[in-house]
Amino acid sequence: MPSPADPESNRSDKKPGKELYRQLRALPFEQLWRVEVPRFDRASPAERVERVAVVRALGVVVSESGTPAQRDLARPWLRRLLQDPSEKIRRYAMEALPKLGAGPGEESEMLTLLRTTTTDREKKYLGRALGKIGGAATLDEMQTGARDAGGILRQTEQKVKARLARDANPGAVNLDGIVTEISRLRIHLRGRRGLESIVAAEVQDRFGASRRFRIDAVRDGLVALAALAPFSLADLLQLRCFDTVGLVLGSVTATDEAQSIEELAAVIASPQSQRILHALNRGTIRYRLDFADKGHQRAAVRRVADRVFEVCPRLLNDPSAAPWTIVIHPAESGSTVELVPKLTPDPRLYYRLGDIPAASHPPLAACMARLAGPWESEVVWDPFCGSSLELIERALLGGVRRVIGTDLSAEALAISRRNFDAAHLSSVEAQFTEGDLREFTRIPNLGPDTITLILTNPPMGRRIAIPDLHGLIESLLSVAATALKPGGRLVFPNPVRIKALPAALQLKSTETVDLGGFDCQLEVYHKRLH
Repeated sequence: MPSPADPESNRSDKKPGKELYRQLRALPFEQLWRVEVPRFDRASPAERVERVAVVRALGVVVSESGTPAQRDLARPWLRRLLQDPSEKIRRYAMEALPKLGAGPGEESEMLTLLRTTTTDREKKYLGRALGKIGGAATLDEMQTGARDAGGILRQTEQKVKARLARDANPGAVNLDGIVTEISRLRIHLRGRRGLESIVAAEVQDRFGASRRFRIDAVRDGLVALAALAPFSLADLLQLRCFDTVGLVLGSVTATDEAQSIEELAAVIASPQSQRILHALNRGTIRYRLDFADKGHQRAAVRRVADRVFEVCPRLLNDPSAAPWTIVIHPAESGSTVELVPKLTPDPRLYYRLGDIPAASHPPLAACMARLAGPWESEVVWDPFCGSSLELIERALLGGVRRVIGTDLSAEALAISRRNFDAAHLSSVEAQFTEGDLREFTRIPNLGPDTITLILTNPPMGRRIAIPDLHGLIESLLSVAATALKPGGRLVFPNPVRIKALPAALQLKSTETVDLGGFDCQLEVYHKRLH
């Protein structure tokens, strides 16, 4: 067994050998295996510690580009290093092994080492490695009283439980589960800033008569609802204009870090939160934790998740494809804790079989369709149809006789056709034609006074270069003035300032909208009747 009295293990690492690792990392496996590994094995104990970067480099190279045969060669060598007298070499080996798909043999040796090591640092590294490769044997060890080291082994237990649950029964969001505990429960519908009034109007149109929900607040990018009757997520997904839905589990007000962690854990693991999750989750409850607007908060996430696991071991923090995200949002006083289902793919977008790089944000497309308002026997044209989101969202609202999608890309048009067919809108005539906006009179069924609605999200020049964006928008307005029937509408996000409108068009409304990092004006024009 490794000697507990390892002087090297008592010195703090100062990341020596960075340059050596950089050089070794660039070598192919064959050179590492046939030259550097034998050289490492022949070296004296002190030289081996100096060249420990070989262990790390081999693990990275094999994990990123190694063949199965190369993995089979490297794994036994790394496993032998778990018995090296140097704690540092052992630590490098236990970090490398999980990258190669370590199994029960490696797990057994690490557990043996866990029982015999006398240093908390090595115990932490063992805990991290076992969290990646451990199974039932690791759980047994955790639950029979292995001495923890700064909470690492508690994290190991949670990670192993989450991974085993993910493999056996990954769990899923139950869209039809009924939330019955509605007293004081708030629901946050979040989306792009500037679209919240459209979201609120959709809520009122959909649920106003039944009084299923009440609108409590409308703020930038947020519509807050109160539930007035038991509901399911499927009920909320009748709404198409919001981006994400969060059930507010509670709030925290503490400013002290330790107290804040306690409050967050208490909210997440509260009996009410557990009952909501039980109603809306199938299988093991797995969640990831996210602090909105704060970037990566790994230390805070770890501390909160550890405390939640202590309070309620049924709730497993797992950032790998968890069905739920618990998001901590800053609020006017403290923070709100929201339970957000992971809806990927979004069931509302059942028709989205294909996409293009510059496709519209789906809730924006839905908002634009609603903003256009109704028109019986509507004829809709999208001159930059892309993947056809705007046309489909407008057709789903009803009253549409024909949609016309044009684009310069044959690939985009093929995707549009596939998506439209998948939307099951058989009563709507659909035409997808390659063509230029400026030459619209050459496109079948297009000409002066033929269209009741132009609904489009033109290219903004951010992902696809536009030589003259201002000129393109001016052309869109000019064509709309001709192609629209009197009273017809043009709805689009406008990225440029227009000095003079065509005389036939009247600007009816404009709203500043966040289009994903930049502001744009979402504008509605009507063609004058006379």
